[in-house]
Amino acid sequence: MPHAAGLYYELHGPEDGEPLLLSPGLGGSASYWQPNLAAFAERFRVILYDHRGTGRSDRALPDMPSVEEMAQDALGLLDALGIARAHFLGHALGGLIGMALALAAPKRIGRLMVVNGWGRLEPHTGRCFDARLILLRAGGPQAYAEAQSIFLYPADWIAEEEAQVAAQTRASIDHFPGIDNVEKRIAATRAFDILDRIGEIVSPLLAVAASDDILVPSIASARIVDGLSPFNGGTEVTMRWGGHACNVTDADNFNEFAPAWIAGEPLIEE
Repeated sequence: MPHAAGLYYELHGPEDGEPLLLSPGLGGSASYWQPNLAAFAERFRVILYDHRGTGRSDRALPDMPSVEEMAQDALGLLDALGIARAHFLGHALGGLIGMALALAAPKRIGRLMVVNGWGRLEPHTGRCFDARLILLRAGGPQAYAEAQSIFLYPADWIAEEEAQVAAQTRASIDHFPGIDNVEKRIAATRAFDILDRIGEIVSPLLAVAASDDILVPSIASARIVDGLSPFNGGTEVTMRWGGHACNVTDADNFNEFAPAWIAGEPLIEE
């Protein structure tokens, strides 16, 4: 398995394509992007990776990891692969990592897409994290994994995709990163607060929100866009359906507009 800077990674798409780094959310697994990979690999040299502390990457985490340190991990991966500049697409925590990286190393990031992310934690999201931590501490990894789909997907999608949800739950249990690592990663997302610095981001930014996201209110994406400099050219797309993992549940829609926007094409309003 290929590793660089302590991180498991994969490369997909044409070798001469523009680099695009995909960063997953709290679960941290590169496999999260499977429903979108083919669409992006048609246009870009796609880099997938497992976050440190999860999956096939180095499982050791410091006592108090931060999103900014996770951004340095992503930068270290780009350095190890000899990539001077890349576009960045991040889901939830992955989007936070992208914004932190755009602030820390603005010349290294091209276009930046943040899916169901935030610049400052919404109180509702904090309550959801509290509930998940109670499940984790009282019921262990199985209870945590069994409840995960409730926060990720709309109820109708869960009902129609029961086999897939069950398989994902088993995989989450089999590859669980450990209670300490999950708690540390949640603490890092809660502490992340760059809302007052959003205007410093120079990378063109697209905030994608799902109006039915039960974990992260869509207003969090609106706050990101509202904080951008007028010269940024950033904007927001609201997906009417799809839940927190809208790029998975409504992959056809996402795969149509997201690669096009990263390639620099204008958004087509419905």
